[in-house]
Amino acid sequence: MKGRPPTLFVAAGIVALEGLVAAGLGVYAAVQTLTGKPDDLTTALAEAVFALLVGAGLLWVAGGGLFRAERWGRSPAVLAQIFLLPVAFTLVQSGWPQLGVPLAVVAVAGIATLLAPPTTRALYGDG
Repeated sequence: MKGRPPTLFVAAGIVALEGLVAAGLGVYAAVQTLTGKPDDLTTALAEAVFALLVGAGLLWVAGGGLFRAERWGRSPAVLAQIFLLPVAFTLVQSGWPQLGVPLAVVAVAGIATLLAPPTTRALYGDG
């Protein structure tokens, strides 16, 4: 990542980590669905596939977009962080602050590094 600011590197790492977590949750949900007895098999499989797709998409945004300093990578990455904030809030309100608070911190850190001036210069130039 020579010549790229640390904020862009951190942002790409955050998005990649989120992608790995989402993909891991998708694999976990798929295994639990296939080895257990879900109430609704179709819904359980759809949730697993959705999590896998989200994880793959975030990994693509991180690796194919942000790590390569491609402009297009920032918009979906920022959108993902914005989507995580209500999820984090819901987790805290549902009695899971041990999950919600770290998720909110990661999402805010992601937004901050994605919108930081050095990241903007690296992706869009000085103009």
